[in-house]
Amino acid sequence: MKQVCVITGGGSGMGLEAAKCMPKEKIIVVSGRTLSKLENAIKELQSLGFEAYAHTCDTSKRESVIELAEYALTLGEIKNVINAAGVSPAMSKTAEQEKILRINALGTVYVNQEFGKRMKAGSVIVDISSNSAYSLPGIIIPKRVYPLAETNEKAFLEKMIKRSNLAKDVYQKNGFAYALSKNFACWYAAKSAFELGEKGIRVVSLSPGLIATGMGEAEKEHGGYLIGFSCERRMGKPEELGFAIASIADERNGYLAGVDVLCDGGSTRGQKEFRKKK
Repeated sequence: MKQVCVITGGGSGMGLEAAKCMPKEKIIVVSGRTLSKLENAIKELQSLGFEAYAHTCDTSKRESVIELAEYALTLGEIKNVINAAGVSPAMSKTAEQEKILRINALGTVYVNQEFGKRMKAGSVIVDISSNSAYSLPGIIIPKRVYPLAETNEKAFLEKMIKRSNLAKDVYQKNGFAYALSKNFACWYAAKSAFELGEKGIRVVSLSPGLIATGMGEAEKEHGGYLIGFSCERRMGKPEELGFAIASIADERNGYLAGVDVLCDGGSTRGQKEFRKKK
């Protein structure tokens, strides 16, 4: 039976670059909400020698994730899942904390749960977070709310939005919700790792810094200051992150589980210590 790698948010950016770094004997399924973007990605992957397919999916909806998982099963054994679907504050022009939380946070729950039910021992899930997960002081992160994502979604969203509304303007509220959603993604990936690890399924999260993708360029106006804190004082390249993600998703990385891999050029560490303003 052929092995399948599913990449949500795989139509462009880091997701597509990760697909290019996967072994060519694996079937690649890229998903996203815009079919035309996915079709362009498929053409590019096929030109590189991959057997690749597109399937639309809105990860903020569990039924859509189930459809994607069931489709992938028709192609073979699901061996790798890279959950790169996400939305940033710059992609939200109004107060859309709920949209951000549904895609980034609840989407992580749906992907891990639904694919986890259908995957076998030796398979891997990589959840893409962000170095924004590290930006908030621990005292204001409502970790006691996080378990509600599995038991009471309405309460989870209400409490997370209430916390993000502590910020002042629209962009800051969205940014607060984004940081919370990505902190949650790291937490939930670790939780999934301990639960799915009983089945031999490995789960890891990866937190990129500011990357030169469409999303990254959109965030540069507000997040560009982080470039100065990085080791090389530059943005990351999509192909660099693609390789990192594919490496983590490789089955040979069998003992890397239950942790977050911070891949941000050192900007988080630099901001807190080595390039800290005096």
